[in-house]
Amino acid sequence: MSRSRTALLAALALVAGASGAAYAVVPGDVGTAAVPCTVDYKVQNDWGSGFTAAVTVTNNSAAKSGWSLKWSYAGNQKVTSGWNAKLSQSGTAVTAANESYNATLSTGGSVSFGFQGTYSGSNAVPATFTLDGVTCNVDGGGGPTDPPDPGTPGTRVDNPYAGAKGYVNPEWSAKAAAEPGGSRIANQPTGVWLDRIAAINGVNGGMGLRDHLDEALRQKGSGELYIQLVIYNLPGRDCAALASNGELGPTEIDKYKTQYIDPIAAILADSKYASLRIVTTVEIDSLPNLVTNTTPRATATPNCDVMKANGNYQKGVGYALNKLGDAPNVYNYIDAGHHGWLGWDDNFGASADLFKVAATTEGATVNDVHGFIVNTANYSALKEENFKIDDSVNGTSVRQSKWVDWNRYTDELSYAQAMRQKLVSIGFDSNLGMLIDTSRNGWGGSARPTGPGATTNVDTYVDGGRYDRRIHLGNWCNQSGAGLGERPQANPAAGIDAYVWMKPPGESDGASKAIDNDEGKGFDRMCDPTYTGNPRNNNNLSGALPNAPLSGHWFSAQFQELMKNAYPPLS
Repeated sequence: MSRSRTALLAALALVAGASGAAYAVVPGDVGTAAVPCTVDYKVQNDWGSGFTAAVTVTNNSAAKSGWSLKWSYAGNQKVTSGWNAKLSQSGTAVTAANESYNATLSTGGSVSFGFQGTYSGSNAVPATFTLDGVTCNVDGGGGPTDPPDPGTPGTRVDNPYAGAKGYVNPEWSAKAAAEPGGSRIANQPTGVWLDRIAAINGVNGGMGLRDHLDEALRQKGSGELYIQLVIYNLPGRDCAALASNGELGPTEIDKYKTQYIDPIAAILADSKYASLRIVTTVEIDSLPNLVTNTTPRATATPNCDVMKANGNYQKGVGYALNKLGDAPNVYNYIDAGHHGWLGWDDNFGASADLFKVAATTEGATVNDVHGFIVNTANYSALKEENFKIDDSVNGTSVRQSKWVDWNRYTDELSYAQAMRQKLVSIGFDSNLGMLIDTSRNGWGGSARPTGPGATTNVDTYVDGGRYDRRIHLGNWCNQSGAGLGERPQANPAAGIDAYVWMKPPGESDGASKAIDNDEGKGFDRMCDPTYTGNPRNNNNLSGALPNAPLSGHWFSAQFQELMKNAYPPLS
């Protein structure tokens, strides 16, 4: 049974509700009192003598450069190990303090950590939590036996990630937990990929869309929960590559509408799921191809020329935005590539204009777009802190280095914030939110630079200091040396709704050799570690790991690589 507690602020009276929860009430603003912090405490696995729990703290007061969360247990629970926080226990009192890498907690920002514990008897949720000595408003959840909440409509919010826990895909979680060391991240929220029509009802006995939504209701308990869906089945999908080609041919737009989008929209509109915050990321790795990989570019491919001519990418994205956005609890985000794809002057503005065309096609309007997502199709570093775009070495601009190559941006955060400003300037909502996929862009480990490179010349300066250790920005498949990035969190920076793991860590980008399959997936040489490249990566080696399976299939070696090189590091 779900158990919740709401703790009062100091000097406020208790008003007990029939549910057993307590609420803080401020005269003149009944039911909407601001609280200095909220804590979501969720028992995720409970096997009778032990348990794992996930805790998310949201700070609603002044920004913090360090934090300490405290609670006490009513029973004999003992914390035995944890991750993403320094945990200690004295008697029944537990303290969770920040790690060095997650010490900053901005106003409206959230931080998540988890732990494993033991107990006997009952495993009650703590009644009160304090953040730096101040009592928080708490929504605690029970364990796996929680019944689904009824689908009561939620209030549409500016940021669906704020104040909500994230849906943990049980299928991905089980694969992650089965890996040595994988339990450290197995409870993180990741995207659910609907990459073919059959995925709606489930492939090979796996979970379908309704199964995931029903499980999301169970995980939700009495609090707020977001679930992330990847809408990924455009006609002529991924026209510039072969690893993730889809099942629909370039002209099958009607089939995309009636057999793919319409059934998804019908399920999402079911009132049963009205209390969920459903985030849809629409057609990763599609629209930017029409800018960068069509004639007369040197990087043009015949497939992308076909898709540009028939307009089915724009039609498909517009149709999806229109139909999926009909449900008031659905939040649509469009893919906006990444800085190493669209950060150049001749790509940036043209891409923003194309996004608006797609967002106003097939009945869609800019009001159907809640935001944009970047970096799902890539590994670009979140922040490059050892050099800036306006630095120069011996009179030569960083933009002239071989790595930056005249790009306007050095990392994903600066690109996402600039793209947001551009999109707002051409008519998208001023409250537009951005998502940055940090599932594979940590670039940690022993090779992570600790400062700028030598100032011998601009290339030694950039190459010696850059966190992103790819051979070239154009490399995208199963990258050697990559690591998990920032853990999913809400409101991490200005204009950014969340850092997310939309691409589930451990799922292959593509096969390193040709593999027969019935999934419509081809073989792309960029996934072959022996490939010496093409104009998109300036004829460099691909940097891909060997022995990779088909895209979307579990790739243990990549998962281990990501954990080994995680930054912030895993504890």
